[in-house]
Amino acid sequence: MDLFSAVVAFSWLVYFWETYLSKRQDNIYHQVKEVPTELKSVIDEKTFTKSRTYAIDKSRYGFWHGLYSQIETTLFLCLNGLPLLWMLSGLLTAKFGLNEEYEKTQSIVFTFLGSIITLVLGLPWSIYYTFVIEERHGFNKMTLGFFLKDTLKKTLVSQAIMMPLTALIIFVIEIGGDYFFIYAWLMVFTISMILLHIYPEYIAPLFDKYNPLPEGQLKQKIEELAASLQFPLKKLYVVEGSKRSAHSNAYMYGFHKNKRIVLFDTLLEDYSPVTRDDKETKDSKEKEEDATKDTVDLAKDTSQDNAPTQEKEEPKKIGCNTEEVVAVLAHELGHWKYSHMLKNLAIMQASILFSFFVFGKLMNVHEIFAAFGFVDQQPILIRLYIVFSLVFSPVNEIESFLMNVLSRRFEFQADDFAVNLGKKELLKSALLKLYKDNLSFPVADWLFSACHYSHPPLLERMRGMDEADKKSN
Repeated sequence: MDLFSAVVAFSWLVYFWETYLSKRQDNIYHQVKEVPTELKSVIDEKTFTKSRTYAIDKSRYGFWHGLYSQIETTLFLCLNGLPLLWMLSGLLTAKFGLNEEYEKTQSIVFTFLGSIITLVLGLPWSIYYTFVIEERHGFNKMTLGFFLKDTLKKTLVSQAIMMPLTALIIFVIEIGGDYFFIYAWLMVFTISMILLHIYPEYIAPLFDKYNPLPEGQLKQKIEELAASLQFPLKKLYVVEGSKRSAHSNAYMYGFHKNKRIVLFDTLLEDYSPVTRDDKETKDSKEKEEDATKDTVDLAKDTSQDNAPTQEKEEPKKIGCNTEEVVAVLAHELGHWKYSHMLKNLAIMQASILFSFFVFGKLMNVHEIFAAFGFVDQQPILIRLYIVFSLVFSPVNEIESFLMNVLSRRFEFQADDFAVNLGKKELLKSALLKLYKDNLSFPVADWLFSACHYSHPPLLERMRGMDEADKKSN
């Protein structure tokens, strides 16, 4: 079997494996129709049924989207999509008065065209997921106009970053000589560090409003917790995620002694943004009113289950109270205390350095790139894409699985940290509310969970906290 056939065959092998895993999880959704015994006292039947129908909808969407993506990728490769796209980018480059052999410019055009084609082909799927599935279950907060404007803005920002980065990496590889992989890695590392700093400060605010957390009990308790752990907290923000979705989250960022914590407004049960103008408030209220008026028969989408008809209603937002939010942040501070972010960063950088080193060994093997239609011309960007995305695909799959395993371990450690701070019951309560708010299904197939969940399922986390509490007593 030649290299091209092996790559295509492996992609289908991965697809069938992923489909098998998804089928196992889908069976759980269809078979588990009652609240697990351990959760009967905290999750009501109505919420459980909603989370189940939401999970089934997402599973069905995932199957069709996955099949489409696999066929699309296969056709793109088999119909010489890469050489044709490179040729088209050369023609467009020439129209700007530049020689077709001007590789950096052509590579930038190639990157731009590839991004636009990917965007256009994926847009119907994104629209369906947002305005049918998320809308049906009460999570979508966007209008179509906002969605399209937001997508365009993201595309422009990503291209503004990717275009100069593409030219720079080609330049480094061209002049780097035998040790180019070190210089390429140093360049990627430096840019990654810069982006880690400027993204939350300057890029993220282009899409959402970040307001300082108002003075009050919540801010005071968070600052007290940070001070007790000697966490160098500089700023506390609330991001208006409710303009997009009803899903909740929280995260922290920053280097050394310049840490920030960001809370989604959907995480807080009694938070209301003070900077939202009257028009935004009016539009939001009108959308909520419209959402509660419409109804939909979910039984049509879960006919095999004979699921009862449910209203297309806005899920009642629970949110977390002050003590529960502090417990969630205790978990996040556990990640900081155990240096999980730094460990992930070190692993990622080691992986990038290794990949560049192997690429250096393969980049001049003419037969690899000829197998994908590049016989006479083998541009650096194409060589990078073929090696990193296609030839490395088995390595990427193994790496992804191992990172999931590590991430789950980190989550248990962060939970243990919160438990040791006396936050077990509050963290449990917060997790239950977040699962209810996000309609997360609390039961998972063990193999699907091991391969896909970077965070352990709810039951596993609750059991883990009980074990940690027993060990500490």
